[in-house]
Amino acid sequence: MPSAPSTEPTGGGTADTTTESVPAAIDTSRLATFFGTLLALVVGFVVAARVASVRLVAVAPVYVFTPLVAAAVTMLRSDVSLDEIGGRIGRLRWYLAAAVAALALVVVTLGVAVAMPGVAFDPTADPTPGVGLPSGAVGVVAVAGLVLGLGMTVNAAFALGEEAGWRGYLLWELAPLGFWRASALIGVCWGLWHAPVILDGYNYPSFPLVGVLAMTAATVAFSPLYTYVCLRARSVLAAAAFHGVFNAAAGIVTAYAAAETALLDELVASPVGLGGIAAFGLAAAALAVVGTPDLSRSTLGGERSESDGSTRG
Repeated sequence: MPSAPSTEPTGGGTADTTTESVPAAIDTSRLATFFGTLLALVVGFVVAARVASVRLVAVAPVYVFTPLVAAAVTMLRSDVSLDEIGGRIGRLRWYLAAAVAALALVVVTLGVAVAMPGVAFDPTADPTPGVGLPSGAVGVVAVAGLVLGLGMTVNAAFALGEEAGWRGYLLWELAPLGFWRASALIGVCWGLWHAPVILDGYNYPSFPLVGVLAMTAATVAFSPLYTYVCLRARSVLAAAAFHGVFNAAAGIVTAYAAAETALLDELVASPVGLGGIAAFGLAAAALAVVGTPDLSRSTLGGERSESDGSTRG
């Protein structure tokens, strides 16, 4: 694969001052601000929920904005701009690609799930209870349209609460680590951030402790593709759209994959169980084969090469 363009001076001339000759360093002070703010918010939510005798799962729609707030505080206390972390519209065609990919991954997740012993495909299931949709092929198209509509609007708005922190500020900060290491580390942080709501019964109500580990494994598997979408679209908004569509379509798996036990239902036949981990793992393997975009702060900031604005690493 072609390597990233060199920023070293050639032919005895001077280096181009418009490019970085040395990779930017990770700022531990900014990271401390981000994670310190995030931890304070998480603890605040947990304490407030207990004092008010409200389940944390019930306030999850507000909890999802804690990474965005942590990123905003960090940026306000430093010289990092919104544009630098991908806060722009970017390449719109990658929004569509992200939405289609999210739907495809849900289908693969369902396929993996029903291939497992003890899990069967339920053709009578209703993935949209309470919403009257036609049956047959027209119904499939209607479900896809509903998922895309909700996923790229309402769901994406909530997903941005997470993505502004993970694929926004944190991806920009950890860019010097490179595509794979940055994606893996963000995946771990993303998974552990879910711990309070998972321990309160979210996603894995029968196995909350194991659920924290399962969710972290899932987010580590998810993270490379989210990074890829963000870099290709040159926008964190595209990652939010991908996230929103995947969340909107996740109910298709839980509806059609009929599991015999709670263990199979929550840890295997689930978008955040073995089915989803396998689907995204296959996608990550494909990225490793075909190559990934260069992850650098200048890439996230919107600078483009003379060809298509990206390099291969």
